[in-house]
Amino acid sequence: MNKITSVTDQLHTIADYCRYGATLFNQAELFYGHGSDNAFSDAHTLVMYALSLPAEVNSSLMNCRLVETEKEFVLALFNRRVEEQIPVAYITNIAYFSQLPFYVDERVLIPRSPFGELIEQQFSPYIAANKPPKRILDLCTGSGCIAIACASNFSDAEVDAVDLSIDALNVAQINIENHGLSEQVIPIQSDVFSGVEGQVYDLIVTNPPYVDQQDIDSLPAEYLHEPEMGLGCGADGLDIVRKILAEGAKHLTEDGLLFCEVGNSEVHVKALYPDIPFTWLTFERGGHGVFMLTKSQLVAYAASFVAALK
Repeated sequence: MNKITSVTDQLHTIADYCRYGATLFNQAELFYGHGSDNAFSDAHTLVMYALSLPAEVNSSLMNCRLVETEKEFVLALFNRRVEEQIPVAYITNIAYFSQLPFYVDERVLIPRSPFGELIEQQFSPYIAANKPPKRILDLCTGSGCIAIACASNFSDAEVDAVDLSIDALNVAQINIENHGLSEQVIPIQSDVFSGVEGQVYDLIVTNPPYVDQQDIDSLPAEYLHEPEMGLGCGADGLDIVRKILAEGAKHLTEDGLLFCEVGNSEVHVKALYPDIPFTWLTFERGGHGVFMLTKSQLVAYAASFVAALK
């Protein structure tokens, strides 16, 4: 208690606590990768959350002084970040994806996919503006962020949000209701395509588990708070991706498209399917390891995709 009293006697303003938090986090050598890439951003987010203030405020507000209870609450949040090495989004239960807010907890991965940029662009130039998808499948939906962002950008589309994890679907349902999309986005329990047999879509978007075993074994502590079934997927990370590629064609309309994120396992995809003409996407806001295939390509190379399952 003496230490807390000493700190609170010396620090007074919002700016003071943001700066102090950044110092603590840098000294603790924390890892950043769940919505921010630096200590100050994490500290700022926690301070504004503790004070029930929006992330962006007038700079003059940074000089406002905290009362004692506010100071102690901020320091308690800092302590959780340092001692538990828990990502900020799990402390605040808020993460942003495609400029939209989402509820998150340790039942789901924290949204950080580069898909957000692509969804905001309505998948241009791969989907023509005058031919928006009527049915979309978000495979391995987790928090529902991709499904909800797709629904927000394609207001007339029906979106199925599927996941094997009931825990994840319960979180997705919270977000679907929070965004007022219960009539448009439908959560479905499904082991890859098992829950949508006979269904076809104009667009399949999937961010499946894809982290290979080598990366799983070297993950920073922050990632250990996330559900492992949402990260690892076999020695090369591609156990589910193999199934998606082998079975995806029958769930796409004739002009349908598949977009799949594989992150660092891009190297394994290229090694496993050396003759497949994947279209690898680039992103202005960062991110990598996302490919696109058409229905016709999935059909043309079906033998290779099925062979890779064995």
